[in-house]
Amino acid sequence: MSVAYEVVIGLEVHAQLLTKSKMFCACGTAFGLPANTQTCPVCLGMPGTLPVINRAAVEMAVRAGLALNCTIRSKNRFARKNYFYPDLPKGYQISQYEAPICEHGVVSVPVGDGRKPIRICRAHLEEDAGKNVHDGDNRAASLVDLNRAGTPLLEIVTEADLRSADEVVAYLKTLRDILMYLDVCDGNMEQGSLRCEPNLSLRPVGQQAFGTKVELKNINSFKFVKDAIEYEIKRQTKVLNEGGTIRQETRLWDVDKGVTAVMRSKEEAHDYRYFPDPDLVPLSLDEGWIEAMRLALPELPDVRQKRFVSDYGLPDYDAGVLTTSKALADYFEACVALYNQPKTVSNWVMGELLRELNNAGLSAAASPVSPERLVSLLQLVDQGTISLKVAREIFPEVYAGAADGRTPEQIVKAKGLTQVSDERALEKIIDEVMAKNQAQAAQYRSGKETVLGFFVGQVMKASGGKANPGKVNELLKKKLAG
Repeated sequence: MSVAYEVVIGLEVHAQLLTKSKMFCACGTAFGLPANTQTCPVCLGMPGTLPVINRAAVEMAVRAGLALNCTIRSKNRFARKNYFYPDLPKGYQISQYEAPICEHGVVSVPVGDGRKPIRICRAHLEEDAGKNVHDGDNRAASLVDLNRAGTPLLEIVTEADLRSADEVVAYLKTLRDILMYLDVCDGNMEQGSLRCEPNLSLRPVGQQAFGTKVELKNINSFKFVKDAIEYEIKRQTKVLNEGGTIRQETRLWDVDKGVTAVMRSKEEAHDYRYFPDPDLVPLSLDEGWIEAMRLALPELPDVRQKRFVSDYGLPDYDAGVLTTSKALADYFEACVALYNQPKTVSNWVMGELLRELNNAGLSAAASPVSPERLVSLLQLVDQGTISLKVAREIFPEVYAGAADGRTPEQIVKAKGLTQVSDERALEKIIDEVMAKNQAQAAQYRSGKETVLGFFVGQVMKASGGKANPGKVNELLKKKLAG
């Protein structure tokens, strides 16, 4: 007999901080450089070296903690987490254990038609390990790139408050947006700047005690997180319904096969033999400094989204899309400052602009179309120089033309797309169309007003799409009524 189970999920998210140097040394943190070119005796774990705490990393951790509604520990310290792995040359990782820099926070995430609070247990500073590079031609060989070793991370750990893969994705997107708004993490999951480790267990519906926990290791996309969790729920349900036992272990997500696979048995805290790092003195943060950091926080996504609805009259959907990225929200507001029609701007930014940016793999921050250039195109429509249809058709060229400095006005002129609004010219076209379609004119005069659309289409066709639709409608009604 099958049993109905509830999934219980907690998350560990590793966010790489946007510092120029590593957590405990002056080596750079740039991504993609040749292997082992950003290393020194400190991050290589050479005997006799001494780490020095990166102040910028501490500041970023505090800003993130405040934005996540955490309590900031004024006195916190680093510990050694002992384990052996080829990409960890010291044989231990410098992390925080008993006294993390941030704890007891909460984040509100969209779930269904409402919002759900997700509690943050802790957010602590640590250094990253290196990277194993497996030789595809010789599977027995693996190489180690230590460029990433020592890179500052903020590990953000939730309570077990999540109950579905969709809730996990909603939380991750919310968290990513917050960290990117703060400029403390670039959120690039593909490059590993943001990595997620769900801890998942099942329990019979109504039971309070947790089931046996399984950790899914280092997943770096929203889709993979969702797929891995949903697979693991099905796997564990099958094991339990067949009378089996779930083992506490760490599993990897195999993207190609669409399954999780055992990596190792899950360690407990005592397995790591944590103890205070003797080379690093405890951190003592000034309360006034922490408060100054709180006051300097930028407007965060959820607050900005609400403001876009109240100040600009945007639908919730539009406000949600526009505030997912600080750069996109800034772009929208720059446009509205020049062209006070928020909904029109929203439609163009979410439609034409985002389509071109997504096709090019660019963010709003790198948009070749400046707010001034987009607004100048919209003003051409308002002035009757071109129709809305033409504006949309030429936007890809406006986007491409930004690179060589061509303005929307120049593009319109070069392509001969200026809209015909001269009444005499339009009346001549209308007279010719009506002369060819007298039966339809008689139908309109007999009360079949839907025929007007037919005439508008014919006039637009005869003018090569250049006729001003508003003027055409106005003149047609006069002519047909006569």
